[in-house]
Amino acid sequence: MKKIWKLCAFLPALFMMGVIFSFSAQTGTQSGSLSHDISVRVVETKGRFFHQELEKKEIEKQADEIEFYIRKAAHMTEYAVLTLLVAFGFYVNGFRRKRWLMVGFIFCVLYAATDEFHQSFVGGRGPSVRDVGIDSLGVLIATILLDVGQKLVKLLKGRRHT
Repeated sequence: MKKIWKLCAFLPALFMMGVIFSFSAQTGTQSGSLSHDISVRVVETKGRFFHQELEKKEIEKQADEIEFYIRKAAHMTEYAVLTLLVAFGFYVNGFRRKRWLMVGFIFCVLYAATDEFHQSFVGGRGPSVRDVGIDSLGVLIATILLDVGQKLVKLLKGRRHT
């Protein structure tokens, strides 16, 4: 029974992989439309926050200017989250920190590469080495945060016992 629970620790990571896969299965038009809609919402929210009255034309212009960055930030974020979830699964299953950091990093970068390969079969999409790099940057940031976080926890635990 304990083994089943340990395997269940990977379910959140598998779910996230499914989310990433579903985004990659969107056509270029669908993906672009989603990115544009999110960019418009960001501009509208910024306008409300700063009490700006923006006309539709200005909202569209600003949304077009930030859309690329929104897309790439989304790539990095989804792979950072995947990295955290994979690390959680390894941690629960008793992997040593260095090992789960390394294995998790490699696994997530390989998943990013296969995700780009998957996009080569989707209309209006194609594989991009740059996107694998951006996804991998999200993996790297999450891995560094996990490593630093683990070291801080260890340091704080050591101070508590002295």
